[in-house]
Amino acid sequence: MIDFHSHVLPGIDDGSDSVDTSLGMLDMWRAQKIDCICATPHFYAEHNTPRRFIRNRNGAYEELLMAARNEKGYPKILLGAEVRFFDGISNVSTLDSLCLEGTNLLLLEMPFTRWTDRMLREVGEIRRRGIIPVAAHLERYLDFNSKSMIKHFMDLDILIQCNAGFFLNKRTSRKALSMLKDRRIHFIGSDAHNLSSRAPNMGDALQLILHKLGAGSIEYLLRMEELIDVDY
Repeated sequence: MIDFHSHVLPGIDDGSDSVDTSLGMLDMWRAQKIDCICATPHFYAEHNTPRRFIRNRNGAYEELLMAARNEKGYPKILLGAEVRFFDGISNVSTLDSLCLEGTNLLLLEMPFTRWTDRMLREVGEIRRRGIIPVAAHLERYLDFNSKSMIKHFMDLDILIQCNAGFFLNKRTSRKALSMLKDRRIHFIGSDAHNLSSRAPNMGDALQLILHKLGAGSIEYLLRMEELIDVDY
C-alpha cells in the first residue's frame, strides 16, 4: 500500500525537522506495513522555482538515503511535491517536473478560500495539458465551498486524495467512508509531518476501512495505485 502524501524529507519544509525524525517516521511506516511513501514537500511558487525546489528536495532525499543505508524493510520513497495553487499555474512550462516521479500525477493544494470559476478553469487547463491534478486533502476545502462547487471541481477529470485523519476523526469518519464507498476518493495519504502531532497513521485508517467497508475497498485503492508504476 502507498502513502500518497507525506512530508518525510528532512529540513525542507514544515515537515520532518531532522534526519532522525525522518528515520523515526520510516520506522512507523514500516511497522504499519506501508510499502511506498510519496515524499511531497510543499512547493510555493512565490518562494521557489521548480528547478531550485527539485535541487533542494533531491539533496534532502540523498541525505535521508545515506542515513538509512543500513536499514532493512523501509518503504520505497517516491519524489513529488505538494504544489500550492497560484494564478497562472496552468501556464508554467516546467509544471510537469513537479509531478510524482514516473507519473503525470500532480498533487495540488487548492486555496483555503471560496473558489472561483477562474480557479477551476486553470485546473481544467492543467488537465488538458496531460497532467492529472490530484487534489490534496479534499476534506479541508469542504467548509469553504458549496456542494455544487466541489462537484464541479471533482467533475474536471481529476483525482482526489484524502488524509487518513479524515477517516480516523469521529466527526468526519462517516463522511470519509461514504466518499470512499462511492469511489469519490482515489488515494489516501497520512500527510505526516513528524512523530507526534502529525505522525504516520495510514495503518489505522486502512484497518478502519477494512473493518467498515470490507476488502473490496482496499482492493479498489490498490487498483488505483496501478497508476503509479512502482516495484516495492
